[in-house]
Parts: sequence; C-alpha cells; structure tokens
Amino acid sequence: MSHPSLGHPPPDPTAGFPAAAERIRLHRDRLAARAVGIAADADPTLRDRYDQTGMRHLVRDAALLADRVALCVATADPTLATEYAEMTTLVYRRRQTPMDDLVAICEGLRQALPSVLAPGELGLALEAIDGASDAWHWHRRIAGDARRKNPILQFLYKGG
Repeated sequence: MSHPSLGHPPPDPTAGFPAAAERIRLHRDRLAARAVGIAADADPTLRDRYDQTGMRHLVRDAALLADRVALCVATADPTLATEYAEMTTLVYRRRQTPMDDLVAICEGLRQALPSVLAPGELGLALEAIDGASDAWHWHRRIAGDARRKNPILQFLYKGG
C-alpha cells in the first residue's frame, strides 16, 4: 500500500497491464451502460426504483468503478478498488442507494469486461471487482442500508 506521507512510492502505473487499462478507460461508458443493463436484467425492480436521473447516476457510478478497475489493472494492485468501495460507501448511503445494487453493478461489470480484456488480463480485473463487491456486501449489513427489509422480521422487531 502506497502512502506518500510515510515515504512510500506511488503505485507504478506500468506494473500490470497498462494497455488493457487503457482499453478499459476507452470503453468505460459502454462497459458502464452494459453493467447497469445486466444489473437491471437480474433485478427487474431496479428500473422501478430509479427514475431516469437515478439510472444515469448508476451508469456514471459504474463508469467510475470501471476507471478504478482500470487503475487496478495498470498497477497490478487490486486493493485500490476495495479502497474505492470503502471510501464511496458513505456517499451511496447518503443517496439512499442500496449496497445490493452496487454489488449487482459489480456483477454486471464482471460480465461486461471479457468483451474488452484478454483472458490473461482478466484475472486482475476480476480480483479488483471481487474486492469492491465484498466491501459493499460487508457494508450492506450495517443499519441504515436502503435495501428492502423482510416484512416478517420487521413486524417481529416492532413488537407487533
């Protein structure tokens, strides 16, 4: 982990696959739209819960995630995507975005990336996506997540 105030050097942008990272950045908007489309196909309520502006926000967020995955592929450091997920969790909570939707976008990006990356380059990208997905999945269990609650458990916790 690089930390400038501790004297560590910044991540080397040529340590991994810089050409693959450039391809991800070049096609990030297409990848983001495809990832959100896959997530919406997997969860049909996604289109009902978000209006057109909300869907554009999700596509923009997926593009930012694709940029972070590209950075991970270029530097061969998949922890950068995990750090990104940890940093953005608060923003998504403030926007009332369920963590499950972000995990679904990660799965959509996982399915969209093979159209841009070669099989040898795909491993680093998938590891980065797994890290981000795991971080958002962990934050889903914290109170205040906007996910749909189980009505039976809600009834029991309220005490009837």
